[in-house]
Amino acid sequence: MEKVWLKSYPEGIPEEIPTPPWRSIRDLFEHSFASYPDRPAYTNMGTTLTYGDLNHQSMKVACFLQKTLGLTRGERVAIMLPNILQYPVAMCGIFRAGLVVVNVNPLYTARELKHQLKDSGARAIVILENFAHILEEVIGDTDIDHVVTTGIGDLLSWPKGAFMNLALRYVKKAVPSYRFANSTPFRKALKQGAGEKLDVVDLGYADIAYLQYTGGTTGVSKGAMLSHRNMVCNVQQTITWQGDVYDDVDQVIAITALPLYHIFSLEGNCLTGMALGGENVLITNPRDFEGFAKEIARFKFNLFTGVNTIFASLMNTPSFADIDFSHLRVAIGGGMAVQPAIAKDWKQKTGQPILQGYGLTETSPVAICCKVRSDFTGTIGLPVPSTDVMIVGDDGNALALGEVGEICIKGPQVMEGYWQRPKETADVMLPGGWLRTGDIGRMDEDGFVWIEDRKKDMILVSGFNVYPNEIENVIVELDGILEAAAIGVADERSGEAVKIFAVRTDASVTEQDILDHCRENLTGYKRPKHVEFRDDLPKTNVGKILRRALRDE
Repeated sequence: MEKVWLKSYPEGIPEEIPTPPWRSIRDLFEHSFASYPDRPAYTNMGTTLTYGDLNHQSMKVACFLQKTLGLTRGERVAIMLPNILQYPVAMCGIFRAGLVVVNVNPLYTARELKHQLKDSGARAIVILENFAHILEEVIGDTDIDHVVTTGIGDLLSWPKGAFMNLALRYVKKAVPSYRFANSTPFRKALKQGAGEKLDVVDLGYADIAYLQYTGGTTGVSKGAMLSHRNMVCNVQQTITWQGDVYDDVDQVIAITALPLYHIFSLEGNCLTGMALGGENVLITNPRDFEGFAKEIARFKFNLFTGVNTIFASLMNTPSFADIDFSHLRVAIGGGMAVQPAIAKDWKQKTGQPILQGYGLTETSPVAICCKVRSDFTGTIGLPVPSTDVMIVGDDGNALALGEVGEICIKGPQVMEGYWQRPKETADVMLPGGWLRTGDIGRMDEDGFVWIEDRKKDMILVSGFNVYPNEIENVIVELDGILEAAAIGVADERSGEAVKIFAVRTDASVTEQDILDHCRENLTGYKRPKHVEFRDDLPKTNVGKILRRALRDE
């Protein structure tokens, strides 16, 4: 296969990445701990952890997990936290103990949390106490043996009550740790770990680092097995692709508003930032755009990552005018398509373009990205170094340049497979290590890739994948509903919103009944905004609901 994209590479960007200097994510941050002990690593709500602080605190977590809890190499530990300082402390501690991170959206419903914990077999969880009431509902049906609860202010220098309302928009009453049979408050875990000595566990390329849950290309949420090789190679690919863009910067400062449990922020901000010895400014509640704007105005930041809705909403915030963008070197939009009008406004107001990037959880995630210092054109860019991209037809054979087909990706960042799901893994892999993305696109004669259509039925809400099967399965559980179909419809704020078409057997079932049922069983971005009742739904001759027919109406 001719790699036509190489002729469009910026000067100095190699075809292949150099061998990463780390064998694991643990090696990556251990190197940063040793190299930059006095540099700020993470800042949140007025409190900063240096790399030295992160070193000491995460070692306590590692010793607690290994010595106090007795967790052994390869066992899974869930993290259910928003963007607060406890996240990097817990993550680094888990890897130092030779364990696997299971990232969990803290806004999950009981149903969603139960599935992820059961499927991963997680033995322990680190959870913000404000969300622990959800865990209470399901913990008896999981393998969780131990709960570490943390208050939002446990690592902050402010008085705990002074910022609670500022920090989180969706806060329920905190569940104290004593409500769980086997639990430890985060601060106590640090104290218990402080008196122990860690047994160093060998970690290498082949070991699983994360079980990162995704719908994959279809259906129920699955754990993508992302190895240490996948992740450190993707960090190296990102650094290589950025070239010399930060050469005039003393320390890279990244604005981290996207949640760290999401693969985009995890790799692009958290891990790449640490590899560069940079500082991540954690935004706990980016929905408070006025507070968000005022917070980042305090920093001379160089990297800003976001989705289309964040760029748009931030520019419509009064305090946006007070932000200094003169130090910004890279702004990356991913997760969903950046709208041309938003990209144009951002460039006009900040002086920097939004670079579109493309990837999936299954690609750790970066696979394709626009060139640094390039203007917005609508393309998702070029394959990054050590990555091959092929457009294939329905038969799995490569198509000619310019022809539209399924985008397939090959490279060291492609996942090891889905956790305990060999059939689903085989369904998305072609011979030779090619991942079928399910996205439809084309490659032009210069190697630039263009998205032509989203995954067949997937709905993209503010950069998050929403799979119709999951929504429909929840709705048909409601008494009086015969069948349902979920599609995505255009939405100014979130790109797409979920619309439900439902057939009733009981005419008394209302739109509000469906919305209330979904509120109880689905996290916010998955909930429908629109409901339409029908006498029947379009189907194939074998009875399969035709979502496309509903979209095309």
